[in-house]
Amino acid sequence: MPEPEHSDVTPYQVNSPPTAAAVTETEDDEPIEGRMTFLEHLDELRKRITRSVLALLVGFLLAFTAIERIWQFVFVRLTADVPGGRLIFTEPGEAFFLYIKMAAVAGVFISSPYIMWQVWLFIAPGLYQNEKRLAVPFVVCGSAMFIGGAAFSHYLLFPAAWHFFASFSSEFLEFTPRVEPVWSLYVKLLLAMGLVFQLPMFMFVLARFGMVTPRFLIRNFKYALLLFFVVAAVITPDGSMIPQMIMAGSMTVLYGMGIVIVWLFGKGTPDATEA
Repeated sequence: MPEPEHSDVTPYQVNSPPTAAAVTETEDDEPIEGRMTFLEHLDELRKRITRSVLALLVGFLLAFTAIERIWQFVFVRLTADVPGGRLIFTEPGEAFFLYIKMAAVAGVFISSPYIMWQVWLFIAPGLYQNEKRLAVPFVVCGSAMFIGGAAFSHYLLFPAAWHFFASFSSEFLEFTPRVEPVWSLYVKLLLAMGLVFQLPMFMFVLARFGMVTPRFLIRNFKYALLLFFVVAAVITPDGSMIPQMIMAGSMTVLYGMGIVIVWLFGKGTPDATEA
């Protein structure tokens, strides 16, 4: 008997329904929002900046209600190494505008959690659904690191720099600084260290986008160390070595913290991409 011919038609296969784990994995791998155009990104950036500016205004008003306490807290540090414990001002509106500037700087720290939240909302469309749980740690850690950097400057970096400059007093030189340049130095170091302490958070964001890995960061440590000393030399005034060493050392420690954070929470990057 002739053998039956094989049919070209394959039998239908019954696909089993996806498991809950598979559905969860599929949903987690989808971005929070669809792809955005360039103009949509610009509009989103404008929205976040506008809300951050409004938050700064609210923080400024709140700080101005307690400006006397803030004034006392800051000037105890500013006049620590000044003979007589007093600074001078030589222009009529100099002291008044100093109140305004001090309230504005304090407003930055008061509104920093909300600003970090706006930063998170701006980068969130590029992340995945399962990464939404990182929103609260990002905001809390980012705000804490910013305020911690300012505290580091207030209690350690600025006193070291200020003591260095005041040490040149002698029987021929009397140290009687004007309040405006002293305040300018204080704020410059304060905000600079607040931003420097964001280095681990910046590395965390790059890791979540798969742009860096611990191996990449360790391999380029020598270049990062050189960059830290360059940044410290630019930020600290007059080439004073002690503040430079403190700032560069703190950035090195923060870089090490960032490597640990990337190792714990980052995404792997192929070696070809790193090359």
